Amino acid sequence: MESINAKYVSQKISKTRWRPVSYSSLQQPDIFATGSWDNEDNKISFWSIENHGVSGIEDGFEGDPQLLCEHKHDGDVLDLQFLDQDRIVTASSTGAVTIFRHHQNSQTISVSQHWARAHRYPCDNAPCTGVVCSSPEIVTVGEDGKIIVFRADQEGVIRVIENADSSTIHAATYLRTTEILTVNSIGQLKLWDFRQQGNTPSQILSLSGDRVPLHCVDRHPNQQHIVATGGQDGMLCVWDVRQGNTPFSLMEAHSAEMWEVHFHPTNPDHLFTCSEDGSLLHWETSSQSDIPSFLQGGRNNSMLSRSAMAPAGGNQSLISAWLSGDSSKGRLETTHMLPSQTLSVNSLDVLGQCLVCGTDGEAIFVNRQVPV
Repeated sequence: MESINAKYVSQKISKTRWRPVSYSSLQQPDIFATGSWDNEDNKISFWSIENHGVSGIEDGFEGDPQLLCEHKHDGDVLDLQFLDQDRIVTASSTGAVTIFRHHQNSQTISVSQHWARAHRYPCDNAPCTGVVCSSPEIVTVGEDGKIIVFRADQEGVIRVIENADSSTIHAATYLRTTEILTVNSIGQLKLWDFRQQGNTPSQILSLSGDRVPLHCVDRHPNQQHIVATGGQDGMLCVWDVRQGNTPFSLMEAHSAEMWEVHFHPTNPDHLFTCSEDGSLLHWETSSQSDIPSFLQGGRNNSMLSRSAMAPAGGNQSLISAWLSGDSSKGRLETTHMLPSQTLSVNSLDVLGQCLVCGTDGEAIFVNRQVPV
């Protein structure tokens, strides 16, 4: 725990996100953004973890996150995603979608685009619950069951899928550039292909029998057909959207709602979850040998499961360890990443060896030595 910095910020933190770093450079992320909720005045803030003028690893952990700049935000920040290095998109409880620009030279923030009441009911605002970006495209989902497509360089709305859901859509993720996957409050995953003009999903998956609300979803960075979800019952579910309509594996993760799940973007044998129960877990699919588990498929039968067929033209050895079903339980290691907490951990993000999370205890935690 010694590599964790805690920063108390006098506001409940709803979302935390690292600013992207270019994949060509091996640098670790140094700036993250946060959004707040349930405060009299909510805001988005940018923070730096750079050690200005500090040399040597030993001193490196002295540095608490330093506030660079902040900007008022109308309503609770219900989601936050970087569009690129300078721009960030927020989803608000007022139904609004806003693009903020971070001016790094002057350390100021300005509003570069704002769609008020993008999500709404006939007589009231509907919270915008989630946003995903593939610059310049932005897709939002809401409590009104709508999916809306924007472009950062256009003022109008590009497309609305009006009645995408009769219940609340809680989150979305891109599967491919033309496909997104949404999760809703009755335990369903819906796959949407934007090349189709209709308002119906191309596929629906769900937990059989249960209608447990799903709160979060993330896609495996290398294998787009593998997704992880978490919901009200704290269970971690891994799905293969090519195979069947039910989850591949279910794991008891948390004792209360799971708010976010994230595969590590460059080392997806590692996955992270956070929860209302005050914990943040690091999941690692380990293997008995030194060979990474995702390369063992061809040699180790227990890594293969009933439906982990090799992708067409693919290599058996690239079957993801996450799809090895129940047989992998023994080689799934979980680690608690925070000192004991009582209040909800609402959001996390991981990039390189750096992890950031935000809590209802008005704290931001940063760990710069995540073992991945």
